[in-house]
Amino acid sequence: MRAALLVAALVLVSCSEKKPEQAAAPTPRAVRVAAVELRPLGRTIGASGTLRPREEAAAGSELSGYRVLRVLADVGDTVRRGQTLVQLDPALLEAQIAQQRAAVAQALAQQRRAADQARRVAGLEGSGVVADEQIIQRNTDAAAAAAQVRSAQAQLRDALTRRSRLAITAPVGGVVLTRGVRPGDVTGGGATPFFTIARDGLVELQAELAEPDLRATQPGQAVRVRLADGTEVPGTVRIVGPQVTAESRLGLVYVRLPVRRDIRAGGFATATFNATGRAVPAVPESAIVFSADGPRIVVLGRGERVRQVPVRTGARGEGYVELIQGPPPGTRVVLGAASFVIEGERVRAIIGRR
Repeated sequence: MRAALLVAALVLVSCSEKKPEQAAAPTPRAVRVAAVELRPLGRTIGASGTLRPREEAAAGSELSGYRVLRVLADVGDTVRRGQTLVQLDPALLEAQIAQQRAAVAQALAQQRRAADQARRVAGLEGSGVVADEQIIQRNTDAAAAAAQVRSAQAQLRDALTRRSRLAITAPVGGVVLTRGVRPGDVTGGGATPFFTIARDGLVELQAELAEPDLRATQPGQAVRVRLADGTEVPGTVRIVGPQVTAESRLGLVYVRLPVRRDIRAGGFATATFNATGRAVPAVPESAIVFSADGPRIVVLGRGERVRQVPVRTGARGEGYVELIQGPPPGTRVVLGAASFVIEGERVRAIIGRR
């Protein structure tokens, strides 16, 4: 019995004399990691603006003093190119055309007579049969008669041209936006258009964007447009305006919209642009640790040991945060549990997602 107690005591002494480093080392904590990467960091830009016709055409008359006989179109009508919109009264012009035809016939008769007189004395210059003065006079009369014919014909053509313009036609196909003519009105030479037409019914959004946002917008970019009644329609950036207003520092972006009856020129709409942006160093949002000293990230260095690095953050989008100041691309950062690891702690890295 005494021998057994002695053996037990020796075992206890032996265990107590083991060194701490001989104890089993703890298993490194597993953490998810990702790399700092260059990526085009998208962000959302909101804007508002006015719906305007992409191209507005005017239809009117360049003739003065003609009465409007019929109006054949109204606001909201869809018209085709060349369609008659207004018919002017031709009565006054038909009388002028008849007079001009008669003037042409009279001038032709005079030309034939003068030409015949000139032919009779042709070749008799200096012969003494007919005085040279008479020969010159007859040739002059023939030339004047020919000029008179050309003048009368030009006036007839002018009258015929005006008659062809008594029918006011649509210069383009599209939707009639405004009407400013009534039957019985007298034309005033095109001072005020009879109609304005949105070519092909195309209405677009002219949205105002701040100068920095203009640089993040480009033609062909997709846009979500919300109309005043809450309806959402797809749009596409057609043109990014080449200038900004000096007072407001805002510039225009022209957004192409589908042809729809509920998209009305003059209306108000808002737009959401998904800016493409340039490639910037970025990390998942879960890598950012916020402290009293500002944002930080925990990077994984040599020996799989962690250390905290202060950073400056920028734009956010799609679950990522831009690093304006921080470690270079390729650096591994701890996700999620970064606030629970200890400075210098050795960890086991697992490739993870935010």
